[in-house]
Amino acid sequence: MIKPWVFEFLPELGGLSTEPDPRDVTKLFTRYLDLWARDEALGFEGIFFSEHHFGRSYSASPNLLIAALAQRTKRLRLGVMGVVLPYYHPTRVVEEFGMLDHLTGGRLEIGTAIGVPQELARLNMTMAEARERNEEIVAVLDAALANRVISHRGKYFSFSDLRILPRPLQQPSPPRWTTVVSAESARRAARHRVKISTGFNATEVIKRIFDAYREEAAAAGYRAGPECLALRRRVTVARTSDEAHRYARGVADRLKSFVAEDERLNTNIPDAPAPTGGFTLSDEEFITGIPKDVAQTVIAQCRAVGAGHFLAVLNYSAPVDEVAEAHELFGREVVPSLRAAAST
Repeated sequence: MIKPWVFEFLPELGGLSTEPDPRDVTKLFTRYLDLWARDEALGFEGIFFSEHHFGRSYSASPNLLIAALAQRTKRLRLGVMGVVLPYYHPTRVVEEFGMLDHLTGGRLEIGTAIGVPQELARLNMTMAEARERNEEIVAVLDAALANRVISHRGKYFSFSDLRILPRPLQQPSPPRWTTVVSAESARRAARHRVKISTGFNATEVIKRIFDAYREEAAAAGYRAGPECLALRRRVTVARTSDEAHRYARGVADRLKSFVAEDERLNTNIPDAPAPTGGFTLSDEEFITGIPKDVAQTVIAQCRAVGAGHFLAVLNYSAPVDEVAEAHELFGREVVPSLRAAAST
């Protein structure tokens, strides 16, 4: 079985030059909460939210979205892919995870990330510092999930004999994830026994990244099967091929605009990677068509890389009516095919 997830951006209304009516923003939150609750009936495995700051999406604190949606659903797994650790004190991160696991009734998925260079730079944080902070906070997270009382001495954080409350409902820990774009980061995740998600690259490159994870896991003494690996793609689905490709052109235009802005911001970050973050934006990142064709492409890509999870970014940053229709089509006509398919 290939488990189907929604990977969600909550696109902002307006932009740099246009400030929306606050009442319209409230309506947008309500509409999306209704949409995500509907995803449970459509058979999705769960929803991973994204964390982004300073424009393009209303995703500054996705843990709040999890808390709100938990009250509207009973089965959906809920997580963030991922919480950008360098922004936070590690004890707050751990305690919020514990609270959310109880508020969701044990449906939390823990996802962490280093962050987007262009966003970190707005706070005068280099990628070198972000990586150091991320590693230090992951070490605290490891310790806090294994022990009731923890102490830590590090470059950025120092504390003694703290009791982290509450302990999560899922013991010893909710499932843990991180996003990766390289074999090196995949190997690091495997050493922590953390599941990984990736996209952007061609399936051939992603297979090499996943192979590195599997090899490192084997060296650490455990088998990393499809359940440890998630493929994320931008999916544009519609009732007709012409309509899907028309929507896809809108997705491509919005993405090009975002990439152009990233390139401009990148000039101010001395240690930032290339505008695409060290990876190439492959044509295989975009899956477009009617539900039957989309299902076949998703299954083929997941089998090629050995992924047991598929994270669909549906009609990326489109108007909410278009996104809602994409959720309906994908849920009714693609999800059953994925659940019936073998991942390898």
